[in-house]
Amino acid sequence: MSGLSTHILDLTSGQPAAEVTVRLLSLTAPGVSIVSTATDADGRARLAAADQLAEGRYRIEFEIGAYFRRTGANTADPGFLECVAIEFHVQDATRHYHVPLLVSPFGYSTYRGS
Repeated sequence: MSGLSTHILDLTSGQPAAEVTVRLLSLTAPGVSIVSTATDADGRARLAAADQLAEGRYRIEFEIGAYFRRTGANTADPGFLECVAIEFHVQDATRHYHVPLLVSPFGYSTYRGS
């Protein structure tokens, strides 16, 4: 299976982050928004099918501030993180790309998943 997917884990609760708005944008073709969706109950979202992904630069934007406000996380008002953006390269569009986000109200981490 090729394409692009993501998964968000809330490190404060140890649970998947459901209903987080996620956007995928092309940076190779600036201003081109590929998809805007929300994570499912397991914190996952499929962002692009194989035919929607080409070699180039992309940005995933996670609207994490709204998620932490909705879940009542112990954050200041306004919270520290509002939108987490991850920019990356797709070098081989025939392969699957998975970009997970591990997040807390005050920090995050990501990696190239499988």
